[in-house]
Amino acid sequence: MRSVEEHRDVILAAVRPCDVISSPLETALGLTLAEPVRARVPIPVFNNSAMDGFAVRFDDVAGATASTPVALRVVADLPAGSPLDPHLAPGQAARIMTGSAMPTAADTIVPFEDTADGLADSLGEIQVLRAPRARGAHRRHRGDDLSPGDEVVAAGETLGAFQLGAAAAAGVAVVQVRRRPRVAVISTGSELVTPGSDLARGQIPESNSVLLAGLAIDAGAEVVLRTTVADDDEGLRPALAAARAAAADAVVFSGGVSAGAYEVVKSTLGPTGEMTFTAVAMQPGKPQGFGALDDGTVLFGLPGNPVSAAVSFEVFVRPALLRMAGRTQLERPVLRLAAGTGWRTPPGRRQYLPAAIDRSDPAGWRVVPATAGGSGSHLAGGLAQAEAFAVVPAEVEQVEPGESVDVMLRG
Repeated sequence: MRSVEEHRDVILAAVRPCDVISSPLETALGLTLAEPVRARVPIPVFNNSAMDGFAVRFDDVAGATASTPVALRVVADLPAGSPLDPHLAPGQAARIMTGSAMPTAADTIVPFEDTADGLADSLGEIQVLRAPRARGAHRRHRGDDLSPGDEVVAAGETLGAFQLGAAAAAGVAVVQVRRRPRVAVISTGSELVTPGSDLARGQIPESNSVLLAGLAIDAGAEVVLRTTVADDDEGLRPALAAARAAAADAVVFSGGVSAGAYEVVKSTLGPTGEMTFTAVAMQPGKPQGFGALDDGTVLFGLPGNPVSAAVSFEVFVRPALLRMAGRTQLERPVLRLAAGTGWRTPPGRRQYLPAAIDRSDPAGWRVVPATAGGSGSHLAGGLAQAEAFAVVPAEVEQVEPGESVDVMLRG
């Protein structure tokens, strides 16, 4: 059998990054930077007040105390956004609000709280009762955070709300990003019917296309086609043609890749060389298919059992989509947690056990199987409780309670 790493390396070697596009900030959430974002303006843009109060000359108020207050005459009012830069003579002050530009003649802010009447009597003469701690108190300096040309967000980073907010604050309106990978999801199986339909003998609700489309979207992709076909060549070829017509960068098949009869993906795309099929030393997810068309479209053949499809997507498809999107970090975060219970593992294959995290123990978090059925590939209902996968090496035959286990987080 091929190792997980060997199969993933084959896949990653075949994928190519998506095109670079210019995107306004408002449509760039979740996209990956192809070029670093650099500040157009400094942050802060200008010297400004960090407090509501009065802009003063420090030397005027350096000796102020409650017993020897300093009187100042207020000669200007500066709300946020004011363009005024009033001249302040000795003994004069300007009322100023947080974020307002500091007058050139002032170097310090006295908060309302440090005056006799505060805001209630702030446009005439004020009495300063407490000296500022130092010259420049409560004053924000231009460029304290970033200067023009500084890197705000590095290439390869995903643009979340914080990154977009920082770019906007730095005066950037358009960013260079990789477009989202376009994914087609094709679920195969003559037994599959639309969820909610009445079931005849031998039929089951189709769930893999919903599952895989959701995982693709979670990975930052755009799903351009989601369909189901029966186990015959007549349905598969038209579905693949529809995926190509939708300009899919990747086609994800579920089912039809194993060693049995009626394996439609294998029987249709294997003989033509469009896909190759192999056994990977993992459980669930042993049968895998992969290929690449002449136009660069990559084809993933995943097992049809839902847990197998979910694990296969996480281990192989998700890293490929992230690389297409321009990401530099392809792996999920991994914790090392103690097992909350024991379970058996398959001999000679790495196990990916759908798992939940028990946070109730004050001594530390513990990992437990998401369902009593363990890692059975058919246990689709258990996926609802799975917030992680416990990853157990192939050489381990039994996980004992309390034993440390690698846990791949899904969130």
